[in-house]
Amino acid sequence: MNGTIRSERPAGFSKRILVTGGAGFIASHMIISLVENYPDYLIINLDKLDYCASLKNLESVSSHPNYTFIQGDICDSDFMKLIFQRENINIVLHFAAQTHVDLSFFQSFKFAYVNTYGTNILLNAAHGHGAGVEKFVYISTDEVYGGSLNEEFDETSPKRPTNPYASSKAAAESFVLSFWERHKFPVVITRSSNVYGPHQYPEKVIPKFISLLQQNQKCCIHGSGRQTRHFLYASDMVEALMTILTRGKTGEVYNIGASFEISVSELARELIQTIKNTESESELNNWLVYVKDRPVNDLRYPMKSEKMHSLGWRPKVQWKEGIQRTIEWYKDNFHNWQNAEHALEPFLHDA
Repeated sequence: MNGTIRSERPAGFSKRILVTGGAGFIASHMIISLVENYPDYLIINLDKLDYCASLKNLESVSSHPNYTFIQGDICDSDFMKLIFQRENINIVLHFAAQTHVDLSFFQSFKFAYVNTYGTNILLNAAHGHGAGVEKFVYISTDEVYGGSLNEEFDETSPKRPTNPYASSKAAAESFVLSFWERHKFPVVITRSSNVYGPHQYPEKVIPKFISLLQQNQKCCIHGSGRQTRHFLYASDMVEALMTILTRGKTGEVYNIGASFEISVSELARELIQTIKNTESESELNNWLVYVKDRPVNDLRYPMKSEKMHSLGWRPKVQWKEGIQRTIEWYKDNFHNWQNAEHALEPFLHDA
């Protein structure tokens, strides 16, 4: 058994929320919101501190009395059982995952092990804890649907994942739903569009392009760059998850979709114009380089989000506001991760 756990358990909290992967991107935003808005809730951050995690993301709440950090691995069955035995968890927000699609083509076993096996370990530990867990929220992805040019996916659309990352998340979803079907264990699954904003390790397209340009390097585009993505700002994702916690029904799947869509090539061009203040097409093109595409690169992931809208949630942050916030954050925080420079390499790097 590997991991560190406290010898004393804080008392006096009305709810105890376990957030896995809490030093990562979206989860760190979620933890900050929970800690600041629910002082009577104890927020437990469980993270093994992989290459893409950083406790610097949580410095603003690290000294709060309703926040605590436990270093450990969701794939460690004995350790996860001990967590649930000791901590009296009421709610689980399961973010912990390997998420870099490019890397998944070369490390498919690792992705299946962490994302699928790790989720199964967590489910068994949470269910074995008994009736104390009121809600188990599994954070999945729009990529489980596979790509589509015209069809908009709703929550009943078939899953047709086309890469190892999406396949591992789809398989984990099946385990999650099986606990609902067999045990009526109170699970909820969310599938979101691409989320962007501060705290994201710069291997993903938006922070990677921003960081490259801020360090006077060119944007590397996979293939043609015609593939498009819907982008959702981090605070909108947090609000969606807050809505799920308060109004989401157990046993349900919820799409958390963004309306803003842009191609990768247009994204790069917009960021070049914004960060480099280019004045001509030729000057702009000097900041672009095209590299070989990954084995599969879905063109679009269009989703319907009416179920979330019916709960009262809609995105609020406009693209221009969100991307400007993100650009400003990376000016000062690129080195929040060790060896962040590796994320900017044009070809795959085994972190």
